[in-house]
Amino acid sequence: MAERFTTLEIDVRTGSQETVHDLTGDCVSFLRDVAGGRDGLLNVFAPHATMGVALLETGAGSDADLLSALRDLLPADDRWRHKHGSPGHGRDHVLPALVPPHATLPVVGGELALGTWQSVCLVDTNVDNASRRVRLSFFG
Repeated sequence: MAERFTTLEIDVRTGSQETVHDLTGDCVSFLRDVAGGRDGLLNVFAPHATMGVALLETGAGSDADLLSALRDLLPADDRWRHKHGSPGHGRDHVLPALVPPHATLPVVGGELALGTWQSVCLVDTNVDNASRRVRLSFFG
């Protein structure tokens, strides 16, 4: 079997509020176009200094719980040395240390091999930048 590396950069609008944005549909669509039924790995990478990629259940409150927990861990106040942007923006630059800006996921038979309740999500607490990019890369 020939191994190939294919990558695509997508634009994502996250808005002006902290958000957990579900990327699962984008990942599935990308794999449908490029995987050709092969096994491999999907890498999801956010090339930004202020957001992360997480696997979690969405729609049942976990996404809101994650944002609440991040507000507790990283309050938007004046404690941060990194001062530009909205008040507390320095915390957004700490976020990727807790929610990494990447995930590598198994692809089996050309399909994303997630658990029953898992979704691939972009976690964005930076309200100053509503236009984001995400790089999807398949190796298989």
